[in-house]
Amino acid sequence: MFHIADPADIKAGLITDVYFLRTLEILRRKGIGSAVTAEVLLKTFPAGWPWGVLAGIEEAAHLLEGLPVEVDAFPEGALFTPHEPILTLRGRYVDWAHYETALLGLLCQASGIATKAARCKKAAEGRPIISFGARRMHPAIAPMIERNAFVGGCDGVAVVKSAELIHEDPVGTMPHALVLLFGDTVAAAKAFHECVDPKVKRVVLIDTLQDEKFEALRVAEALGGALFGVRLDTPASRRGNLLQILREVRWELDLRGFDRVKLFVSGGLDETEIAALNPAADAYGVGTAISNAPVMNFALDIVEIEGKPLAKRGRMSGRKMVHRCSSCGADQVLPEPAAAAACPCGGKAAPLLLPLIRAGKVARPLPSTQQLRAAVLEHLARVSL
Repeated sequence: MFHIADPADIKAGLITDVYFLRTLEILRRKGIGSAVTAEVLLKTFPAGWPWGVLAGIEEAAHLLEGLPVEVDAFPEGALFTPHEPILTLRGRYVDWAHYETALLGLLCQASGIATKAARCKKAAEGRPIISFGARRMHPAIAPMIERNAFVGGCDGVAVVKSAELIHEDPVGTMPHALVLLFGDTVAAAKAFHECVDPKVKRVVLIDTLQDEKFEALRVAEALGGALFGVRLDTPASRRGNLLQILREVRWELDLRGFDRVKLFVSGGLDETEIAALNPAADAYGVGTAISNAPVMNFALDIVEIEGKPLAKRGRMSGRKMVHRCSSCGADQVLPEPAAAAACPCGGKAAPLLLPLIRAGKVARPLPSTQQLRAAVLEHLARVSL
C-alpha cells in the first residue's frame, strides 16, 4: 500500500486537523449554528516574491461542491498580492469547517508550484521550459505538480499520467542510463533515432561520458539534419562555468554548419540560473525548483458572524471585494458593497472575487489547463521578477 489519502476520504472531510472535529462537536452540542463569512488570504510571500499565481481553484471547487455554502474566488491563474482575499466562503460554520485543512492544502501547494513555474518562464524570456520534477515528490501527486507547473507557464511535462491529465503529449529526451547501456553517446543516439516515433524530436543527452563540445559534434555528424537539439545536464562537479561551456558548444556547432541544433539545459536550475544562461541556452528542463517550490502560506479566517464584522487580531473584519484595473492591473481591496474608486491610470476596475459555488454547484465554467496557461502568460507580460 502507498501512504496516500483516498480521494473519497478527502471529499468526506476526513483529511482534517482534529481540532476542527472537536470544535464541530462542541458547536453542535451547544446548538451554535452561526452563519459566517470567511476569507483566504496571504500575509507575506516566500523569498520576497512580488506576486503569486493562484492555482488549485478547480480542485477547491470539487472539494466544496455539494455544500450549503456560497463561495467566491479569483479566477484560477490570476496574479495576486498579500492581504487580498483570493477566496471567500459564506454559510454556517458547522457545514464546512472540516474542509479547511484540505482546502488550504489544495491552494497553498498548487499556487506555490504555479508561481515558481511562472518565475522560471518569466526568467527564460520566451524560451521553452519543461517540467522535470516529478521524481522529487511522491508519485501520487505527480499529476498535481505538473498540471500546476503547466498552468504556471511550463511548455511541457515529462510524466505520462500528468500529460494525460492536461491533454498534452509528454516531453522528454533520454536518460543517462541509455547512454551507459550502449556504452557510447552516438550509439545511443542512433538507437533512439531508429526506434522512437519520428514525431518525437531528436534531442540527445551529451554529458554522460565525454566532453560536451566533442560529444555534440559527434552526435550532430551522426544524425545530421534529424538532430533537433542536444541536452547538457552537466553535473555540478564538472560544470565550472556552464555558460562558457554552452558558448563553446554553440561555437563549434555553428562553425560546422549545425546552427539549427538547439541547446537544452537541465540539472538544478531555477529562475536565477536560467537568467544567467539565456545568452547561450535555447530551452530548459526544470525539476526540483518547481516541484519543491515554497508553498503559499494562505490562511483562512472568519471575518463576519451573522452579518456583523468580526475578525481575530491581525485580520481586517468584514466582507471585502477586490477590484482590479483592466488597464494597469492595480488592485483595490474595499469593504462590501463599496464601489471602486477611479484608477489613476484612467482604466476601469472590475470585481475579481467571482461566484464559484452556488446552491451546491459550480457556478462558472472552469477553464482548461491550456486556457489557464495562456492567461498566466498574458499576465506575466505585465510584471517583472
